[in-house]
Amino acid sequence: MDKCFEGISRVKFSDKDEVYGMLSAEGEDVDFITKIDVNAGDKKGNVEKWMLEIETIMRKTLRQLCSESLKDYAKTKRTTWVGNWPGQIILAVDQIDWTSGVENSIKKNGGLQNYIQILNDQIEEIVQLVRGDLSAGIRITLKAMVVIDVHARDVVQELINKNIQSTNDFEWASQLRYYWTEKTLDLDVSMVTATIPYGWEYLGNSLRLVITPLTDRCYRTLMGAKQLNYGGAPEGPAGTGKTESVKDLAKALAV
Repeated sequence: MDKCFEGISRVKFSDKDEVYGMLSAEGEDVDFITKIDVNAGDKKGNVEKWMLEIETIMRKTLRQLCSESLKDYAKTKRTTWVGNWPGQIILAVDQIDWTSGVENSIKKNGGLQNYIQILNDQIEEIVQLVRGDLSAGIRITLKAMVVIDVHARDVVQELINKNIQSTNDFEWASQLRYYWTEKTLDLDVSMVTATIPYGWEYLGNSLRLVITPLTDRCYRTLMGAKQLNYGGAPEGPAGTGKTESVKDLAKALAV
């Protein structure tokens, strides 16, 4: 399985030969929204037929989960919400919320100053949670979340320092931003002029790299290249994290 799908290490079969869910290497368990009968019609004996169906259902399931998780996020305490959803969905919703939060704050006079306080409180809450007794899976999710949240806070601090007044300002446009469309269940990831649809490939529950200014610059170039259907070639000494940075951008885009 993991040769075909990066994040799926096993799929779950029912007694009736139906595939009804997927497991990641870390043991995260996600149920599909519909079951796949591997013996129905022309799928019997044709593995590639129902593997294609797994790919389709995987994407549909993640879209559906993202939509439900966003609604849950609005009404549940954040520290509780974190334990209720797959790691990948939590990181996506976290960034969708951050993007809209920053844009709303920029439009309000002095809104960013209030928003950075909210972000600091959120990080503090998660840090307190990590100190407690948690399952290994949630701990991995929270580690990745802290990395992303700390970067998000630093970005907002930078916007305040540079006195950003408009959402069209380059300082904000040059960040990795997530825009959700509830009507079509679409998620778009934008950076500068590039907008790339989120890939909805299941990633499992994986860690993320610390984001430095150089990482951001690499992302800008690679996102621009992907938008134009070009390739990107990070250059530099061995062991500095070129490949890992590219893999991390792939995680951010779920591709």
